[in-house]
Amino acid sequence: MPTFAAIDIGSNSVRLKIARPKGRRLLALHEDREVTRLGESVFRSGELSPDAMAETIKVLRRFHRGVQRFGADQVRVVATSALRDARNSQAFMEWVRSATGWNMEIITGQEEARLIHLGLVASVRLPRGPALMIDLGGGSCELTISQAGHLRQAASLPLGAVRLTNEFLRHDPPRKGELERLRAFISRYVAGVAGKIAKTKPKAVLATSGTAAALWAMCGALYGRSSGMVSRAATRRMSKMLSRMRLEERQRLAGLGPRRAEIILAGALVYRDVLERCHLRGFRYSPLGLRDGILVQMAAERDRTAKSRRQIESERWDSVQAALQHYGVDRTHARSVRDLALQLFRDLRRVHRLPPEFEEWLSTAGMLYEIGDFINRHGRHRHTYYIIAHSEILGYTLEQRQVIAAIARYMGKSKPLASDPMLKGLSPENQKYVPKAVILLRLARALNLGRNGAVRSIKVRQRKAGIHLLLTPRRGHGLELEVWAIEKEQAYFRELFGRALSAALV
Repeated sequence: MPTFAAIDIGSNSVRLKIARPKGRRLLALHEDREVTRLGESVFRSGELSPDAMAETIKVLRRFHRGVQRFGADQVRVVATSALRDARNSQAFMEWVRSATGWNMEIITGQEEARLIHLGLVASVRLPRGPALMIDLGGGSCELTISQAGHLRQAASLPLGAVRLTNEFLRHDPPRKGELERLRAFISRYVAGVAGKIAKTKPKAVLATSGTAAALWAMCGALYGRSSGMVSRAATRRMSKMLSRMRLEERQRLAGLGPRRAEIILAGALVYRDVLERCHLRGFRYSPLGLRDGILVQMAAERDRTAKSRRQIESERWDSVQAALQHYGVDRTHARSVRDLALQLFRDLRRVHRLPPEFEEWLSTAGMLYEIGDFINRHGRHRHTYYIIAHSEILGYTLEQRQVIAAIARYMGKSKPLASDPMLKGLSPENQKYVPKAVILLRLARALNLGRNGAVRSIKVRQRKAGIHLLLTPRRGHGLELEVWAIEKEQAYFRELFGRALSAALV
């Protein structure tokens, strides 16, 4: 069985988890964690400090030894809020690559929320009704509504415990004015999502990450947890108590380590505001989190029959549909081109020999290839690449989005070349495969060039002399335009596959 490693580079701490599939679940083999406060300087100056970067690299080298010891077959390294905000994040990415060989991926707040949700629903039994998931890290707070295992809404707020502590709490203990400004800032953001959350009436509230773990431990030590949750009243009492204590007093509290004690007050005030404004009874703590979602996704992409695989595909499809609506793409035409591309992918499998994952990537590119028209028809293919590669199309890794963007990019006269900037960042294998996917999408577009669904059916005949596309028109439609468009792709098809291509009506 393959072994997977997930690394979460957060604003407060860096975490590693290594696991392998066992039945329908993932068996944890090794975990490691270290507080490095990578985001501390970012929230003050906008840049990662050299000391914080060096400390994080030291931890990542330790993680690298652990990954080698357990023989991980696949490693995914993601970074969150601090790297999203830092002006010098690219320099840190290069340092990570040179020190470990890993390509670090900076994910959006929405993708962070989706992965946390995936990790929880894969391992926790949730009620049939809506559930709220709260992940409060060092730099941001992700709030996610889940229903029947499906992600319905997600918001990422700049309410991380390290960020808020650095910005507002300058004295020990904090002064009244500092607390008032901090609570007003928290309320400003929570108020924007509280109405939607309260309206869904969550049946369960699950909280993850270090702040939730600390409040859970404190609540048990101070008040007990007969109901199995940290209640709203307990959160209010703990936040009041923490606001009156000096750091050295907080450090002596049960459940708080010395580093967590420095930032716990800001985190407690966020939980207090969320619970009060959303009219929630309290929350339950879960030790699962972002790294678990990363592991579930890696495992699901290896096993296409996995239950989580279907969920990931559903989330991707919902995200694509949202993008089509936002950018005003003709959905009927997009679906037609997508369906034609998928038929060509399957019928020409022995010719193109693309890996199975390219079927889904080609499908997504077929839906989105006209998205650049929203900006300007002049240069629309370049706009398409940029939107797909940089937008909130959830469920794909950075390289997967870049592959999809590259396939959709070359629908004009130009052909993909290894020297092109949009291909240079891809793996050598994907650089080789992208042109083959491009020609399949070009042919699919050609088969609906009139945008009227004139082709009723296609049959692919493979002969020694070449590939023949036998086209049946719909009644009352001619296919002169579609045949002409296919003939324009004959030379490129022969260049890629060494086979002649022809089209004829039946």
